[in-house]
Parts: sequence; structure tokens; C-alpha cells
Amino acid sequence: MAKSAAATSSRKPSSGKPASAPRKPASRRMFTLLLILALLLVLYVAFANLFIIVTSRQRRAATLAGVTPADVALVLGTSPQLSGGAPNPHFIHRIDAAAQLFHEGKVRHILVSGANPSPYYNEPLAMRDALLARNVPDSAITRDYAGLRTLDSVVRAKKIFGLDHFIIVSQRYHLDRALLIARRNDIDAQGYAAADVAARYSLRTEIREIFARALAVADLYVLNRQPRHLGPPEPIVLPRQGRE
Repeated sequence: MAKSAAATSSRKPSSGKPASAPRKPASRRMFTLLLILALLLVLYVAFANLFIIVTSRQRRAATLAGVTPADVALVLGTSPQLSGGAPNPHFIHRIDAAAQLFHEGKVRHILVSGANPSPYYNEPLAMRDALLARNVPDSAITRDYAGLRTLDSVVRAKKIFGLDHFIIVSQRYHLDRALLIARRNDIDAQGYAAADVAARYSLRTEIREIFARALAVADLYVLNRQPRHLGPPEPIVLPRQGRE
């Protein structure tokens, strides 16, 4: 009897409140937070890609017949060679498309824009030489050595070279982003799609483009990103009649 009373007296009195659920471990809460952030990132990337494609696709021509003539074509730069030293089909097809526009009378001048980070890597010079090999005269070619990114090339075409209406030449998947950049900067641009490249050469680039589009939306609508290098205007002045 005494033992029973002692056991009863040793128990803590009940407060009458239900016991609270055990808190999740910090690691589990962190995992949940990271999962939510990852889902939001996936949704944002999907939205950015859909937005760019829907916004730009009607300004992109896949055939020469669909191109409205303009004074100048802007060719977006890429490496003339693959990492193993073989010719880069992206480069070749862009140059072919630009030369075709010129020889068919769709443009009178070609602006080649790319990176030139060292004396040993010069995209605009390589593009110029490739166009010369396709019988485009040197007087019809202007080089932009500060086209470090697509945004730089497109915006510099307006702010440095005085162009607000031109044709952009690149592969189809790349044109949509370039056209959005042009539109956001009040440039009346249309795109001419160079020939597609086999998947073994383009798959990595096209995957990278998915994320580049997401970054472009942030650059244009949130960060108001500008070209890394600007300077005094160097307007492209064309002869009034015909070609040189």
C-alpha cells in the first residue's frame, strides 16, 4: 500500500494539454527547403524557355524566302573549331547563311560579332576570313571584337554601330534568345536560322541554351544587364546605291 502511494506521488501531474508533436530534425527541414527551391528553379527555367520561344518564334525565318531584306546581317560568333581541332559545324553553317543572304541580295553588309580574348583566339577575324573565302568583299564586312555574349553582340549593334533594324544569323535554338534581347532593346530584328547541326555536335550546346535563356530573362527584366564593353559610336555607313 505504501509502495503504491509512493509510486503515485512520484508521477508528474498532468497539465491537461495534449503532447506536442516532435520537431523535425534540422537536416530534414533543410532537405524540404532545398527541394522547394529546386522545384521553383525548375518552374522558372521552364517558364523562361516557354516565354522566349513563344515571344520570338514568329520573328525567325528558316528559309531564304521568309526573310525580309535589311541593310545589315549580324552574325553571332562561335569558335571556328571544336575542342579537338575539327571544324565547328555551327561556325560553318552561320557563315554559309550570312554569305547566302549577301549573295541573294537580302543584305548589303555583314556585321560579325564575337570574342577576341587573346591574340590566339579571334572569332570576328575568323568569320571575316571565312566570308572572304565565300566571295563576300571585305568592304561589306564589319568586325565587332567585343561580342563576348549574345547580349553584348545584339545591344552593341545598336549602341555602337547605330543599327536598329537588322537580320540576326545563328542556329534556330540560339535565335530565340537573341531576338528577345533585340526586342527588349527596341531593335527591329528578324532571325535567319542557319542549318541545324547533328546532335553529336549540338546536344551539349542546346542543353546549355536552356539555362542561358533563364539567365537572359533575369538579365533583361530584373538586372538590366548591359554589354561589358561600350565606347564611342562607330556607325556603319552604307553607300546609297547598290553594293561596293
